[in-house]
Amino acid sequence: MVDRSGGWLDGRSATHLNFNYDVVVIGGGAAGLSAALVLGRARRRVAVIDAGEPRNAPAQHMQGYLSRDGMPPQELLAEGRTEIRRYGVEIIDGRVVEIEPGFTLRLSNGDSVNARRILLATGVRDELPEIEGAHARWGRDFLHCPYCHGWEVRDQPIGVIATQSGSVLHAHLLRQWSDDVVFFTHTQQISSDERATVEARGIRVVDGVVTRFEVENDQLTGVALAGGHVVARTAVFIRPAGLPHTDGLLDQLGCERDEAGFPAVDASGQTSATGVWAAGNIVDPRMQVITAAGAGNAAAIAINADLVSDDVANPN
Repeated sequence: MVDRSGGWLDGRSATHLNFNYDVVVIGGGAAGLSAALVLGRARRRVAVIDAGEPRNAPAQHMQGYLSRDGMPPQELLAEGRTEIRRYGVEIIDGRVVEIEPGFTLRLSNGDSVNARRILLATGVRDELPEIEGAHARWGRDFLHCPYCHGWEVRDQPIGVIATQSGSVLHAHLLRQWSDDVVFFTHTQQISSDERATVEARGIRVVDGVVTRFEVENDQLTGVALAGGHVVARTAVFIRPAGLPHTDGLLDQLGCERDEAGFPAVDASGQTSATGVWAAGNIVDPRMQVITAAGAGNAAAIAINADLVSDDVANPN
């Protein structure tokens, strides 16, 4: 729902809406809010449509963000919403289900909004392995980013589960934070050369399929393999397979994708579809919060410049 003053409608129902905006930002994470802040300060009429499903929702803290290191992710988003409202940016609680040429965006509740430009900032969806307990421990002691979580589990018994190519590099990275790292080959085949480089750095290789996480008193205690063997660990990392979280909007807009399925963009985040930008994890799943915010900032500046060009060409 939309609050014309920039706030929430506190669950009240409203008649179907049809508002006109310079820019509609789809996704209210760090990239989307950062873009909305820049565009709001540029005196553009902006709406942020947010489904309320941030990627880092399970995490208690975010790291590596200068001046915000250790802040809970939800606190950052709450402060971001407060900031953008000061500049007249409106927040719409909902999900975009269809975008028609022009752009008319239709929401799941039947409302619609119109936009001159669109910024996609809907993030990425992490694909977790079929391991018992994986979803329950995700973002807690089952982790993905060494730079985000490595310091917090330094010197602990760490496990790295191979789920895709690049998992060996993940094990080498985690070795910086602990001298007790176990690499679980799980469902992946690794070469003899890869095995040798891992073992040369003191990383123990354990073959066999991981079946579940052992937990005691709400703390990870071990990794169980098929056959029953359990390896004691207090933190486990994977390199997850990520897919852009777009609900089909990329295809509706006609955006070209790269080989991994993410939208192909230029340095400013502009996609192949006229009038459409993308920023944050929807473009690169490796982006941390601070880099996603920076990408949103850069996209907003490019979008405003594009709107200025349009205003010059069409003064009326």
